[in-house]
Amino acid sequence: MSDKKDNATFDLPGFEPGAPGEALVPEPKRPAPRARRSTLKQEQIPLLNLDETDATGLPVWKSDPDLDLTGLPVWKPAA
Repeated sequence: MSDKKDNATFDLPGFEPGAPGEALVPEPKRPAPRARRSTLKQEQIPLLNLDETDATGLPVWKSDPDLDLTGLPVWKPAA
């Protein structure tokens, strides 16, 4: 009976026969190098264009004739 290679299987790397008595020691894995992140430059925001706030930090209520008390637009008849 002759040996025939089975084409459905393949040889995996690392399973080659070694010399007798030779221990198989896996190579230590090295961590992948980390990409450096550049820090974003901070900039001062001018406080001149901010809306007026109350003691809690919320915007001060301003009545708008085009909005009702819920903030929805007021319907007006077409001119």
